[in-house]
Amino acid sequence: MKEFLVQKSEDGMRLQRYMEKVFSAMPQSVIYKSLRKKKVKVNGRRMTDGKHLLHTGDQIQMYISDDLFADQKESYYWQQLPPDVNVVYEDAHILLLNKPSGLLSQSETEDSLEGRMRAYLLKKREIAVDGPYIFLPSLCHRIDRNTEGLVLAAKDAQSLKILGQKIREKEIRKFYLCCLEHCPKVREGILSGYIKKDPRGQKMQFAKDKTPGSVYCETRYKAWSDPDGNWAEAELLTGRTHQIRASFAAVGCPLKGDVKYGAKPDGKREYQHLRAYKLIFSFASDGGMLSYLDGRIFEI
Repeated sequence: MKEFLVQKSEDGMRLQRYMEKVFSAMPQSVIYKSLRKKKVKVNGRRMTDGKHLLHTGDQIQMYISDDLFADQKESYYWQQLPPDVNVVYEDAHILLLNKPSGLLSQSETEDSLEGRMRAYLLKKREIAVDGPYIFLPSLCHRIDRNTEGLVLAAKDAQSLKILGQKIREKEIRKFYLCCLEHCPKVREGILSGYIKKDPRGQKMQFAKDKTPGSVYCETRYKAWSDPDGNWAEAELLTGRTHQIRASFAAVGCPLKGDVKYGAKPDGKREYQHLRAYKLIFSFASDGGMLSYLDGRIFEI
């Protein structure tokens, strides 16, 4: 018998596709037969439907002869990555990392924060890449490649499930520090509207009215000016791609250095001045094994 945990990147995958991915050398006929013969369990329930959708943290048990697994040796690209991460906070269940600008949050093939984190935990012998029960520590959310700052990660499946729920229910508040080309005339408020991908490029379009394909977004902000520049603290009330960048650009205040959204080129750096600088854990419901985080504030 082999046992596995479904990773965040595999959420929504069909059971049959998962088996094909995990056991690429196994004949499809064996996969079909194992399902038909009820030799596969998901969370303790025997499954016969290969179309069953999996979710992060699901436990899969496969009662299949070990001979069929003999040539299935798992290897991961991140085992070759440097274990270089800037740890802001760490305990037995979570990691809070400071991601540098220019590094991807997640990738299955390239250098990324998640890959480096796993290499870091492998070096500490807190992660295993073989054995009957494998869970790969994962990021709970992402920030853009060229945005720097705080990213939360889970070391175990239960923590990943709890933190994912808390993020969806807005019980973990995310704050960003922005340097703007101009200070908004209204120094405090909410930037709300609809956002969608620009069909002509890689940026997002922001508009006050809904259009086909757009989704609602909301950003609460406080802005100020000082001798060092024009600044805003932005709190995400929704989590859309490029939400902060597109929203401020739409009111004539693009982030400094954000040429894609209309800012002038900045000779000091080639990317937007944007930092995910603060997380507030504000649980409105039971946090289970992570209840100790309620009320904590982490800031860089």
